Parts: sequence; structure tokens; C-alpha cells
Amino acid sequence: MMQSDLELSPIGNCQVSTLVDSEGAFVWGCVPRVDGDPVFCSLLNDNARDRGIWRFELEGQARSSQRYERNTAILVTRLEADDGSAVEIHDFAPRFERSGRMYRPVAYARIVRPVAGAPRLRIVLAPMNGYGASLAETTNGTNHIRYMIGPQALRLSTDAPVGYVLEGRSYRVESDQHFFLGPDEPFDGNIRSEVRRMEAMTARYWQHWVRGLHIPLEWQEEVIRAAIALKLCQHEETGAIVAALTTSIPEAANSQRNWDYRYCWIRDSYYTVQALNRLGALDVLEKYLAYLRNIVDQARGGQIQPLYSVMGADELHEFEAEHLAGYRGMGPVRVGNAAYKQVQHDCYGQIVMPTAQAFFDTRLLRMADERDFEHLEEVGEAAWAKHDQPDAGLWEFRTRQEVHTYSAVMCWAACDRLANVAATLGKGDRVVHWKQRADAIRAKIDENAWSEEGGHYGASFESDYLDASLLQLVELRYLTPDDERFLKTFAAVERDLRRGDHMLRYAAEDDFGAPETAFNVCTFWLIEALALVDRREEAREMFEAMLSHTTASGMLSEDLDYETDELWGNFPQTYSLVGIINCAGLLSKPWSEVR
Repeated sequence: MMQSDLELSPIGNCQVSTLVDSEGAFVWGCVPRVDGDPVFCSLLNDNARDRGIWRFELEGQARSSQRYERNTAILVTRLEADDGSAVEIHDFAPRFERSGRMYRPVAYARIVRPVAGAPRLRIVLAPMNGYGASLAETTNGTNHIRYMIGPQALRLSTDAPVGYVLEGRSYRVESDQHFFLGPDEPFDGNIRSEVRRMEAMTARYWQHWVRGLHIPLEWQEEVIRAAIALKLCQHEETGAIVAALTTSIPEAANSQRNWDYRYCWIRDSYYTVQALNRLGALDVLEKYLAYLRNIVDQARGGQIQPLYSVMGADELHEFEAEHLAGYRGMGPVRVGNAAYKQVQHDCYGQIVMPTAQAFFDTRLLRMADERDFEHLEEVGEAAWAKHDQPDAGLWEFRTRQEVHTYSAVMCWAACDRLANVAATLGKGDRVVHWKQRADAIRAKIDENAWSEEGGHYGASFESDYLDASLLQLVELRYLTPDDERFLKTFAAVERDLRRGDHMLRYAAEDDFGAPETAFNVCTFWLIEALALVDRREEAREMFEAMLSHTTASGMLSEDLDYETDELWGNFPQTYSLVGIINCAGLLSKPWSEVR
């Protein structure tokens, strides 16, 4: 596989995160939260490597290697020099329970350990302001440096020589050194012992979280890595889940398909909580349901947007960050996302389905009640009103609208699941009401989306072109895997959209021309469909092939060039990580084989 600039490893604490390159440099990270100003932005700064970065340069460096501490989000990078000297860098964002609540500061911690020879190190710490507009100005004291970031400062507290850091001068590292870049307040306690304690507590938190997961027998490491990364994509304060940690990594080289994914898409989040549910990670679901309740309240029975900010803001004005050249110089770098103005009717089903679980799952701290059902019925009414109306669809076409089959099926699912909820609440009249609506939507879909001429469902009511979302008809329980209509639709989708071991979203031209890369989640949908129609060996081979395209840290971006195998698109992409979890669960040998 071609070496990608996306050979990156995420660390974070559900408040802030950063992406670390293969040599231990922070190349992307925003404060005070995921959609904030990228103080580390060298990933999108093209050749200006010394701006928006935090790296440790080992004199005579010859090689580097990386690993996560087992079952944690703590990253260890080893740098080795030609003369045999070496250092280890431990990177993490503190996350553990303290004083009865979760301690997850806007902070990054780093420990540098000399592990061989007499290593000499140079520290480059150059955070930026205003989306790459300027380097942060500094003030300093004996043991700290303040970086002026917007209206607030970040303070680096360290037992390393502050002068060497300020001047970027190399020096011999003779003992462990500790760095805490966080709030602008005096560091409380001995930095060496406190940062080490934070590391131990953070490791313990993640190990206990992973211990509670219900994982498949095979591909355990891959599933655990994907699960931790998905959790890092949740903004814990509100429960929102972002689609990815980055903005403007192009979907293909020089394609202009550069979008800001640091927001909460109702659709992407639905798939994320569904995958984590299968692993038993109910903490993510519970927090996300609280976020959804706020969104539903805010909409007051009206239009639900496809996406919102992590704080629930509904206006995400899109503009270009002119000071950043873009990934490999392939701008523009966009901030905000105009898709918030779009109409996408699939979101109604994606609100109802995860929320419906709260009426059945007695493990939850807060189960849903009749008041929640009343609010959810408002969402169902919107689904009923919009199920046969044109929208931009799940691929967010910016210049055309049709009645998309996937959106209509999601509206059917909203009504279908509301009937289930009404039944468990003993509301017989509402069961009848929602079942009738679900049946009516199904009849309309079968009448308008089925193409007798092509012998398959089409992607929209108006035309019989195909898209990969039709493979979700089984997942949504609209069809069974042995239904002749699904088998014919699957055959047609595979014929038109499969490219070797990869899958396109669609092959038709859109606002930017014909798609040039495969969409990774669609490849996973293909793998699931193969398994469901008893082509399991082929599915397993294709799944293993997809896993070979992950980064060393087990991550995937949104897209993959099916000719060069290079990763493209925002990173890490929740959709893609969901695919790893779902396919591993579907294809793994059962635990009963070994216990």
C-alpha cells in the first residue's frame, strides 16, 4: 500500500483530541473542542512544517516506531538515532474520574524518556491562531510558557529547560521529562509525579472501558482500536458525535471535495451508536440520546437538519480559511458546512431508531417514558409528511433533489419502530396508527422505487440509477436477505458499483463530476451483503483486504483510491470504523469455538 500522509494516530479525552504522525508530531488538534481553532494545523499547512506543530526532533534520527499501550488511547512513539540513542514519547489527553466527575481538561500530556545512549533532542512547539493566520505569541516564567491562543492562553508546564524550548535549541536528555499543555493556570503539584499519575489513571480508565465491551473472537485488536476511536469522536459535554476529527482532507487528489466534518451528522451518529451498541458501549448511546432530545426539543416538531454543531447550534456558515494551503497544498480549507441548509429526510428514522432502544433496554440509567414517546411521535409525523418529498439524499448532492429511496426507507423505519414502541407502552391505537403509516410508505416505495425494466430498486423514485445505500435495505429490516428483490438489487449494485475489492457510492456524475475514489463504508456494506447471501468466504477475504488498508494505528479515512490503495478524505472517519466493527461481528468465528 502507498505510504499516506494520513498515517496518523488519534489521542484524546472526549473534550479535545489531536492527530499524531508516525514520528510523534502533533499535526492536527483544535481547542477548546473538536470544532475549535486548530492550534496544531501543520497537516493542512502544506510545506510549512514548523508552523502549527509540536514535535521532538532526535539528532541523527534514523527510524521511528509506534504503538498504543494495550487497550488505551495512550500512544507510545520510539525515536532512534544512527548512534543507537533513543527516546520514547508517551502521549495522552488526561481522562479519569476525579471528585465524582470526569476530569477531561483542554489539555495534552507528553512524557519523553531517554531509553538508550545519550539522546539529544530539539523541541518545536509552535501553536497557531485563527486557522493558521499567525503563530501564537508567548510569555514565559521559570517553569512554564504561555501561548496566546485567541482570547485564552494555553500554558505549557514542564520540567524540561524552558529556554531550550523557547529557542528551539537541541540538548541532551538525561532524565524523563514531562510536558502538560493545558489551561492558563499554575500547575498544581509536582509535575513529574502528577503527569505520571495522570498517565496511570488515564490508562486505567481506558482499560476498564474496553473490559466492558462485548467483542468478537476474531479481529479483537482491530475492533478495540475502532471502538476507542469512535468514543474519541464524542464530545462528552453534550453527547454529540462528530463525523471525523478533521476538515478538508480531499476525497480525491485536487478534487475540491474538501468538507468540514467536525460536526454531528444525525446519520453518521446513528451508525456510530448502532455499532457501539453491538459492543455494549451504552455510555456513548446514553449521552447521544440526551443530545438528540435537545435537538428534537429545539426543532419543536419542525424540520430536523442533517447536522448540527457539537453544542447543538443549527447555523454552520461555511467559509474558506485563506491562511491554510490545504492537505498537500490541495485547498480550499473549509470551516463550517453549508449542508446544514439541506433537506435530508433520512434523519427522522435515524432519530427514532436509537431512541426506540431506550424504551426497551433496562440497562440504561434513564429509560424513555411516555413524555419521550410524545416527542418522538412528532419526529414520526415529520417522517410521514416528508417520506415522498424530494431531498438532497444521504450523499448530500448540492445541486439536485429527488425522492431518494434510502430517505423514504428511513421514514418507513421511523414509523415502523414507533409502532414497536407504542406496543411496549400498551398504546394499541398508536400501534395501529403507526403500522398503517409504515405500510402506506412501504407501498409507495415498492410502487415508485422498484424498476421492472431493470429488475431492481433504484436510488430514487425518479430514475433507476443505483447507489450503495440500497444494500442497507436488509440492515433496516425493510427486506430479508433471501428476498428475491434484494438479491436482484444486490446483483445490480455489485455489477455497477463494485471495483475489485472496493465499492463506489454511486457511479453517476454529481456536482463535481464522476467519483474517483471508493467510499470505505460502502465497501463494508458490500462485505456485509456478501455474508448475508451466503458468500461468507468471499466476504472474509474482502474484509481482510480492507483491514490491510488501515493505518498502523488501525484507522481508516473516508475514501480510498482503488487503483493506488491510498487513503483520502477526512480522518478518522466514523463511518469507516463502524464498518470494521460491524463486519468483524458478522464474520467472526463464535466464542463457543474456544471456550
